[in-house]
Amino acid sequence: MLSNYLIGLREGLEASLVVCILIAYLVKTGRRDALRPIWIGIAVAVTVALGFGCVLEFGSQEMTFKAQEMLGGSLSIVAVGLVTWMVFWMRRTARHLKSELHGKLDAALAMGTGALVATAFLAVGREGLETALFVWASVHAASDGTPRPLIGVALGLATAVLLGWLFYRGALRINLAKFFTWTGGMLVVVAAGVLAYGVHDLQEADLVPGLTNLAFDISATIPPDSWYGTLLKGVLNFQPDPTVIQVTVWLVYLIPTLAIFLAPSGLLSRKGNGKGEAQSPPAVREEV
Repeated sequence: MLSNYLIGLREGLEASLVVCILIAYLVKTGRRDALRPIWIGIAVAVTVALGFGCVLEFGSQEMTFKAQEMLGGSLSIVAVGLVTWMVFWMRRTARHLKSELHGKLDAALAMGTGALVATAFLAVGREGLETALFVWASVHAASDGTPRPLIGVALGLATAVLLGWLFYRGALRINLAKFFTWTGGMLVVVAAGVLAYGVHDLQEADLVPGLTNLAFDISATIPPDSWYGTLLKGVLNFQPDPTVIQVTVWLVYLIPTLAIFLAPSGLLSRKGNGKGEAQSPPAVREEV
């Protein structure tokens, strides 16, 4: 449940920051008349994301076992690719997110109501669709027949909404650079587990060989139904009997991705202060 809480928190907070920036800019510039189209665009984006998640969940239940495994494995790999791109993108562009959104909003204000709705929809919708896909893949990988993964996601999203409101009210200030760096690193670890489980699904669907070639089996030491086995499964998508290919994919993805993500800013196309130090974004209150 913890990993899914992290997903809901991280993804939800990004969307909350986008909403805060849009709303605060309109309020500060005296364009409260444009708030209604913005909220309509946000509502449509949330509805589309929820609908996409429902299609993934209920649509897959009508498939055969192999088709379900093929879909689950394929979408898990896509979700890992999207979340990896997202954490790197946010680390590179967090400092410029405010000015980028303000520019789009100025252009939309000049074009009219429809453009405002579209701007809000596109700004929030991308985050929503990415969140729906990655949450579905993570819940699919970690699900043990209980609602705990979804509860974790819901709690994470609720926390993100609360934090977004506190940011908007100016009651909370955090270092966004550090927040997105640490949560991004943890999401990379979660994504590695989702990727490994996605490969396992493709092995179950007979699209990837080696299903019976286990790297190790410590089920006797860490029973999957034990409290600690369940904890490791929920947090890291840990499997006590992975195949050789699963372990290989996990290592090949996790080690270089985490090393590059946590590397000095020069390797991430972010300019520091000339001494190899990354510059932090403005305080949260300035961002929103």
